[in-house]
Amino acid sequence: MSYLYFPGCSLSSTGRAYDESLRYVFRALNLPMDEVKDWNCCGATAYMSISELQAIALSARNLALAEQQKGDQKTVDVVAPCAACYLVLIKAQRFLSESEEISTKVNAALAAANLSYRGDVKVRHPLDILANDVGLEKISAATKRPLKGLKVASYYGCQIVRPYALFDDQFNPQSMDQLLKAVGTESIDWPLKTRCCGGTLTGTIQDVGLRLSYLLLKEAKKRHADVIATACPLCQFNLECFQSKMGRVYGEEIQIPVVYFTQLLGLALGGRRRQLALQRLFVPLEPTLAVAEAKGAQNVNP
Repeated sequence: MSYLYFPGCSLSSTGRAYDESLRYVFRALNLPMDEVKDWNCCGATAYMSISELQAIALSARNLALAEQQKGDQKTVDVVAPCAACYLVLIKAQRFLSESEEISTKVNAALAAANLSYRGDVKVRHPLDILANDVGLEKISAATKRPLKGLKVASYYGCQIVRPYALFDDQFNPQSMDQLLKAVGTESIDWPLKTRCCGGTLTGTIQDVGLRLSYLLLKEAKKRHADVIATACPLCQFNLECFQSKMGRVYGEEIQIPVVYFTQLLGLALGGRRRQLALQRLFVPLEPTLAVAEAKGAQNVNP
């Protein structure tokens, strides 16, 4: 099976580490993936608050472009790594299938650009593809550098499984936990894996956004996590980039690496530092990884 890749705005800018590590993981697992040609913003965030119809039209254009590229395939799987892109593309599909009024207006706009959307696209998250199409056994067998000794708090954020839980449990998702366990990590059991990080509040009402992120980091450290793994560019940004400010505001040092789950999988599959964009992290992973690997070796060879 081959996939079409919709990187979205974030993975082409501040979330480049996610993009680069995802591409490496797909190559390492021999998963063919071509980018959607001439894609545009999915319509998330500000677009949705200004005009829901325009946001749906933006997503619909991406879906129509993907259909153009599907060739002889009956349907096409579009990989949307960004949590917001994933949610908005699925939301657009739901509106188009359930509202005749919206469908008529959006298809008229698409027709003006010589496009059409028939509903032959399946929007997929990388977690879904890796856990269900590839499978844990194959990923475990492909592991070259088991991440033994590394305690990971898997953080899904609030958009991947809500409101649409298409491939994982809505309240206690496990796909990321299971994937990272397959490459040797220890999964931390914590109750905040789907709690909001504050989202765009860090740029609007920062006191509120900062506290929401701080609570997540504090809970992860309380449960002795070495690292937080996430699947959302905004979550990664909020949890990593404000740690120094959180320390000053709350009078408590908060320092813990926050990485994309694809960076950890890529390391286990043999990826090197720059291939996985580890140099882009503000809080470096390597010191934590070295300590964890030393502990893992001691447990194997006491």
